[in-house]
Amino acid sequence: MSQQLSVIGTGVIGNGWIARALARGWDVVAFDPAPEAPARTRAFIDNAWASLEKLGLAEGASPERLTFVDRLEEAVAGADLIQENVPERLELKREILAAIDAAAAPSTIVGSSTSGFKPSDLQRDCIWVPGRVIVAHPFNPVYLLPLVELVGGEATEPHQIERAQALYQALAMRPLVVRREIEGHIADRLMEALWREALHLVNDGVATTEEIDAAVVYGCGLRWSLMGTFLTFHLAGGEQGMRHMLEQFGPALKLPWTKLEAPELTDTLIDRVVEGCEHQAAGRPVAELDRRRDDFLVELLDLVQKYWPEAEGLEGRI
Repeated sequence: MSQQLSVIGTGVIGNGWIARALARGWDVVAFDPAPEAPARTRAFIDNAWASLEKLGLAEGASPERLTFVDRLEEAVAGADLIQENVPERLELKREILAAIDAAAAPSTIVGSSTSGFKPSDLQRDCIWVPGRVIVAHPFNPVYLLPLVELVGGEATEPHQIERAQALYQALAMRPLVVRREIEGHIADRLMEALWREALHLVNDGVATTEEIDAAVVYGCGLRWSLMGTFLTFHLAGGEQGMRHMLEQFGPALKLPWTKLEAPELTDTLIDRVVEGCEHQAAGRPVAELDRRRDDFLVELLDLVQKYWPEAEGLEGRI
């Protein structure tokens, strides 16, 4: 029996969920009040499908299994899983999630793609089954990157998180259950720290956007794609591992290297960042850059799976 994903909001993230679910052989029902939403989504899927084919489609996978409807209530009817992807405004999310909670079957898990809000804040206006409204934060492109951070709120019970884990695993995701709710969850907090430092380096005239990206692509990023942060530093300690690394390099953490606060987004800084990115893009449209990124990620995912089979353990609580 096929499963149904209901997607509320079809921007970049919502469309990513749609493409992933279709590739896994699910039926997808989508709702977005924007008149151009269906055409935009189908163009998105057309651009992503070749990469999904390379990654491997599930039996019955087809873009034709997508249906757009005109009402939110119609979209969530019969859903096995609901994914909310409306703009990152707390009051709007609360309003939409409360409407979903009132319309959906009581047992249906509702995941919010929010990158920053805590689930307890999202649950606040849900009066029927607030605990099933959780954070299910993916990473762009959702149809290729497997990580999804699952965070329960004050009203969430363990069985609801366990059910969510199973559903996202069925979408070929790697659920990472966050131990306690915190703004920004895990991965975004790490990425924001790097992003702040990168903006300071541009703002202070130390490096261009292209030079900073090169530092990541040809340096730390290569190691991170296999080992992450802690295991990389564990190796830096030689045979004694992390303990020696902390003894040797730990004092440097006190040096005033980092800028803990983000720089002001002045017009000058914005211009430097935009001009730098446009120079890197070299006139290529975003769709072309998307395909280039996707081709790379498909091959990289194969390598990660080959060299880090223990990543299967991510489905558990950390």
